Amino acid sequence: MTTWKIRLITAAVLAILAAIWILQNGDSVQVKFLFARITMPQSAMLSITLLIGTVVGIFLALGLSGKWNLKKPKL
Repeated sequence: MTTWKIRLITAAVLAILAAIWILQNGDSVQVKFLFARITMPQSAMLSITLLIGTVVGIFLALGLSGKWNLKKPKL
């Protein structure tokens, strides 16, 4: 089995587990962020947290792999 198939299967399993975990937590929770208090379903909070973590992970992976050239251009 190739590496990309293993990664694809791992990602699919993690996505399914995350979806099950999110769907089972439908209770309302109160979230305090800075000076605001928001009441929202716990599933929405978990989805937002998962999305933020995924985006940060992608940015870190791209930055650490050297695919982004962060050097200043020479003038």
